[in-house]
Amino acid sequence: MSEQQPSPLQQRVSQMASEAIQKADPYAWFEPLYAEAQGDTAQIPWARLATHPYLQDWLGQRIVSAPKGAAIVVGCGLGDDAEALAEQGFQVTAFDISPTAIAWCRQRFPNSPVDYQVADLFHLSPAWQGGFELVFECRNVQALPLNLRTEAITAVASLVAPQGSLLVVTHLRPDDTVPDGPPWPLSNRELAQFEQSGLQEVDRKFLTVSVPAVQVLGLEYRRPG
Repeated sequence: MSEQQPSPLQQRVSQMASEAIQKADPYAWFEPLYAEAQGDTAQIPWARLATHPYLQDWLGQRIVSAPKGAAIVVGCGLGDDAEALAEQGFQVTAFDISPTAIAWCRQRFPNSPVDYQVADLFHLSPAWQGGFELVFECRNVQALPLNLRTEAITAVASLVAPQGSLLVVTHLRPDDTVPDGPPWPLSNRELAQFEQSGLQEVDRKFLTVSVPAVQVLGLEYRRPG
């Protein structure tokens, strides 16, 4: 049986990412991808148009009547996860490096209480450091090449307040062999860098996905008080 061939969209994403890396601007391809989509969500490979199931389950199981503070969504895409957090009573900030993506969020949710902002993970506002009781990072780190991984993980972890939680969704690779990508799945050694940034892993689970060969993890980290 022959291996499944990448879709034209997957091929296009890989081409754009490779060109950006060659230009030493490895995350410059996100804005062109959103802009070229021209409002067609089918052209955004990670667009679910629904809350991520891991986040939805976590909200249902862990947050019942507890007080809800500030939350932030890293690389928020089209905004569905940010809206889910706002509906649960969090004061939500959501950012993406793509101005088109943020404009798209504001168009989709014109009356939203979410503070949608254009921001760069590698140049975050100092006011955000340690400022969020809940941080949601879904498959953004894995979209960056390996030479940016440590810096990206450190930046994500820096957002978590004392006693706050970080939820991470990522593809997992079994070892530290350099993978083809994007995405470039994280290894357990790389995931350990969240703990090296002062967080404690408190839960991990393998998530159900439609592609059997792909392992997807949902992880919860907390920062001690």
